[in-house]
Amino acid sequence: MKENGRKNGTLSPCAACKLLRRRCAQDCVFAPYFPADEPQKFASVHKVFGASNVNKMLQELPEHQRSDAVSSMVYEANARVRDPVYGCVGAISSLQQQIDCLQTQLAIAQAEVVHMRMRQYVSTSNPGTSSPENLPPAAASSKFMSSQSKSFFCMDMVDQGNMAESLWSY
Repeated sequence: MKENGRKNGTLSPCAACKLLRRRCAQDCVFAPYFPADEPQKFASVHKVFGASNVNKMLQELPEHQRSDAVSSMVYEANARVRDPVYGCVGAISSLQQQIDCLQTQLAIAQAEVVHMRMRQYVSTSNPGTSSPENLPPAAASSKFMSSQSKSFFCMDMVDQGNMAESLWSY
């Protein structure tokens, strides 16, 4: 049975102590948050923040906040490894652009629904007027084309390959 990176009475070094090539003490501050079976988690945090800084940050925090702090450091470190200039701000900016694009799509779709309902209302209240059958062929096709060109989707701007990749783990 595993408990905080240690096995049945024998000391199994945590990922931090393995990477730093040092003996893992019983009161190691890294052991609860960087288990031996997740070495890449500490490696990326160490690469970005440095072991000494991570140690200081963890010791300054109350124990109940350390887990959240480690999660944040892992996220930021993985974002910095992927994008050294912008880090997680680049990921947030990309997500904000996707939100803006999807909100635009939603507004366009809602406008199209309202437009279709209005056309349906007009055609049921005034039969025989302004239906596509009564329009000349050129006008009917141009109306169809203009409504089709209004519907655009900016999902091609989303990097589909990286959507599945999580910044939380490596």
